[in-house]
Amino acid sequence: MSRLLLASFIALALTACNAKQPADTLYSGGTVHTGLDNEPTVEAVVVTEGRIVFAGSAKDASHYKAAHSIDLGGAHMFPGFTDAHVHLYGVGRRETTLNLEGTPSLEALVQRLEKEAEAQPTGVITGRGWIETGWVEGRFPNRFDLERAAPGRVVILGRSDGHALVASSKALEASGIGPDTPEVDGGRIERDEEGMPTGMLVDNAMALVADLAADLKGEARRPALVMGAKVLNAYGWTGVHNMSVSTDDMQLLENMADKGEMPLRVYNAIEESDIRLLAQGPRRAGDDRVITRAVKVYTDGALGSRGAAMLAPYNDAPDTSGLMLRGAEESRTLFARALRDGVQICMHAIGDRANRETLDWMQSAFEDVPADERRIADPRWRIEHAQMLDPTDIPRFAALGVIPSMQPSHAIGDLHFARARVGKRRLNGAYAWNTLIKAGSIIPGGSDAPVERGDPRIEFYAAVSRHDLKGYQGKDWHKEEAVDRVTALKMFTQWPAYASFREDELGTIEPGKRADFTVFADDIMTIPEMDILATKVMMTVVDGEAVFKAEQKGPDSFR
Repeated sequence: MSRLLLASFIALALTACNAKQPADTLYSGGTVHTGLDNEPTVEAVVVTEGRIVFAGSAKDASHYKAAHSIDLGGAHMFPGFTDAHVHLYGVGRRETTLNLEGTPSLEALVQRLEKEAEAQPTGVITGRGWIETGWVEGRFPNRFDLERAAPGRVVILGRSDGHALVASSKALEASGIGPDTPEVDGGRIERDEEGMPTGMLVDNAMALVADLAADLKGEARRPALVMGAKVLNAYGWTGVHNMSVSTDDMQLLENMADKGEMPLRVYNAIEESDIRLLAQGPRRAGDDRVITRAVKVYTDGALGSRGAAMLAPYNDAPDTSGLMLRGAEESRTLFARALRDGVQICMHAIGDRANRETLDWMQSAFEDVPADERRIADPRWRIEHAQMLDPTDIPRFAALGVIPSMQPSHAIGDLHFARARVGKRRLNGAYAWNTLIKAGSIIPGGSDAPVERGDPRIEFYAAVSRHDLKGYQGKDWHKEEAVDRVTALKMFTQWPAYASFREDELGTIEPGKRADFTVFADDIMTIPEMDILATKVMMTVVDGEAVFKAEQKGPDSFR
């Protein structure tokens, strides 16, 4: 018997005895999108103690006596949207450091840095968010650009993807980086024609200047986590899959959850070096508000900085095919341990070579460790990003049970440079959402914020439109890889729930599940695509508690 049918029987039974069931909250007056194929919309939802006890008609909902009634005022309620790939600490830090998002040109970056140097006359200047692909200058920034804006200062500015940075001359000098500095395994020091470092450091080479940047520890990191949760709640996210989580952040998040201070549902993937912390199984805190059971691992770098490992050289840089950050042997050792301990692997892989080799390593691990030696039979391992795939590798995801976890906004940003990077032919397997789904995969959708903005409206729009925010798509961008809106809804609700082993509790609106809801002013399932970007987030609800509310006319109404 379905949960909705059971709820109807309960309502009829209550009618028969002329009694009303007490409840905490009744939501009605709008359209409730359940996410269920057999009953996609209902009129009302009733919640008690953070769980859904009824979802159905307004008439049947009247059989409950709720302490609070919320009039949706014509708004549209959805299952709680979950960002399946985000960096919570990074989102918070973006609000408190030099934010270079949207910097339109290299000259604009220089001007922003100059203002920051004036406002911060001493100390190290750090920032993040620049991306050069649309700049009229057509190149990466270098140490001389930084010197113009902040002469004699230590400056470290990260590219938006987190896989490259530009460092000032003073920063290079303080770190001992010069013409004789050897290359770093899994990284690259960009050099000019005379062999001098330009200031650009890619992937593992970024570690050469890491000691210069302020690296907050312990309690000092809490404000960024609090700010990150606040920002994401305001966007409409009820939950996140938090990637590359440090031990400090994991413990802080657990502490906040246990104290009832974490307004966001958090599923952590910790750093590879801390896998021992999961040897006894998943860590849980605050009535499962925070769960840690995954490990984030890196195979390669990013496409924009040409660190993504490709099967053939880059079209616009024939001297490189990208960077592999690990090898087969160390991966097989890690994977065998993860299978035996029940640890979920979340493997960063962007280039077609990185994705193929990651699938090879995972396949070997599944063959090496039989099911009776594993803590859980279905490990639900993931490849994070899966951006550039050789088409022959696409069916392997479903065949192996490996989940491609993807971020739609990457496709609408990368469309401006990816064709130049890899050429027309390799776009056949790029951001191949529809092809992967038709081959039997599910795709939990995320944002990768602060690499991207982190707004679910942008992600949903990108998934169904595959055009940039101005409506541009460009040549050879395979519009057929866009998904329909029912599928897009699953990407941010049901499929993240499955990818975090919580499909029995999250992802749809039906009795028995946790009361996580995202409420938009308009129906994102039917409005014009561009209007998705402008619809207002009205309310974000986690475990039946409103963690964000838009401005309202009254305490219990949106209109």
